[in-house]
Amino acid sequence: MRILIITAGSRGDVAPFTGLGRRLLDAGHQVAVAAHPSFASLVGGCGLEHRPVPGDPQELLRAWSRAASREESRALTRAYADGLADGVAEAVAGGTDLVLTAFGPAPLSWTAGEAFDIPVIGTYLVPAFATGQFPLPGARDANDLGPEGNLAAGRAVERRAEGLFAGAVTRLRARLGLPADAPSAPGGTGPVFHGFSPLVVARPEDWPSRVEVAGYWWPARPNRWQPPAELVDFLQAGSPPVFIGFGSMAPGQGEQLSELVASAVERAGVRAVVQAGWAGLSGCGDDVLAVGDLPHDWLFPRTAAVVHHAGAGTTAAGLRAGVPSLPVPVMADQPFWASRLYQLGVAPRPLPFQDLTAEALGDAINACLSEPAYRRRAAALAHRIAAEDGATPVLAHIDSRGAP
Repeated sequence: MRILIITAGSRGDVAPFTGLGRRLLDAGHQVAVAAHPSFASLVGGCGLEHRPVPGDPQELLRAWSRAASREESRALTRAYADGLADGVAEAVAGGTDLVLTAFGPAPLSWTAGEAFDIPVIGTYLVPAFATGQFPLPGARDANDLGPEGNLAAGRAVERRAEGLFAGAVTRLRARLGLPADAPSAPGGTGPVFHGFSPLVVARPEDWPSRVEVAGYWWPARPNRWQPPAELVDFLQAGSPPVFIGFGSMAPGQGEQLSELVASAVERAGVRAVVQAGWAGLSGCGDDVLAVGDLPHDWLFPRTAAVVHHAGAGTTAAGLRAGVPSLPVPVMADQPFWASRLYQLGVAPRPLPFQDLTAEALGDAINACLSEPAYRRRAAALAHRIAAEDGATPVLAHIDSRGAP
């Protein structure tokens, strides 16, 4: 089959689909990934076709931070959503027999699938259906509110997610000649697979029967990738370092954050590998090495712990590596994953980004490394996660559909 994966957002929203895409490719399917232009090399380097969709999420975050009013922020969001809608429609029109969609662009993907009579399967990296068992990621109150409160908080998240692309969906439906009213079922009407381990978030019993938890989809390594010699030398020169990176968070705060991290590392008395990310972190001193994007599955098992923003992808990579985490959540789904790490006993209590100081970070790193139970539990959980194969349920469902 010709399969199109549609995703949008940061690197963490794209990388897991390179792994799922490669598994589909190995199973004999033709696979394309529709993603922002900045991810063309990531997708292509994994042997997959890239179809560009407009938008630069890094610049969007910067623009939001500079916006003078709520109206300006909404205008920026509308322009991004409209561009994404056009790109999704063009990607589907480019030819495919089946669409797999990430959660963010899902309303646009369901719309394009309806217009071109192409089946759509949800492939989500975060829990996306309201449940009484926990508040959904992004809920304004992340505490357990009891079954009724959790369900209400989850439905509020669903409404906000639908509202984000509501205008773009309306305009896209008009452009594609569809009736004005979109299907009312949240998350479309087709099957949805969630790409995280049931050991981390078990499937809620009150989810619709068409919604599953499949297991993680591990990012593919780019073809012929080799670790930088400087990094190999640094790792061999001393004790395992702590990894520190904030992914797509804090763009434009690189200088301030770099100084804070350097002070925290010195305070903790550790070595560190600092990933630049969108903030543009840099390293200074003999015990700190700055790196760019590289496969976390290679680096994380060689570290003593990973300090990160608790995005879905980085959280998964830390769990896979079997090393303790120190979550520093910023926004969106990150407090949810940070809380799960703490509840699983593989991380100390989260350190919210807004509370970040050199003293707090240094002390939290020490707390993370000085408690052997974190590493012990992390290693045990990693062993169990390694026995899972999150791609198999998706492939089995696709195979059950037969050829188009």
